[in-house]
Amino acid sequence: MATGEIPVDFVFETPNVFAINDISPQAPTHILIIPKAHHENAGELSVSAPEVLSEMHATAAKIAAGLKLDGYRSVFNTGESAGQSVFHAHLHLLGGRRFAWPPG
Repeated sequence: MATGEIPVDFVFETPNVFAINDISPQAPTHILIIPKAHHENAGELSVSAPEVLSEMHATAAKIAAGLKLDGYRSVFNTGESAGQSVFHAHLHLLGGRRFAWPPG
């Protein structure tokens, strides 16, 4: 996606991360924030590139503010049993509706 081999609709981009609309949205706003460098999951990312992890959260806040969301949920699925199906770290930004707790 980052190289343009897979066409996507970019929502936001920096030198380190990019954001796209999820192709199977689970909320009115469902955006994926993805590091350009490969990291298998959020745990690995937090050890090998904590500054990129921080940038992903800052990007989520910028996007949410730009969309005037009054709240949002940010989610990393880490590992298959947690629902991770794409093994390249990505942050789900979900908003536009009320969320329940516990989530799953």
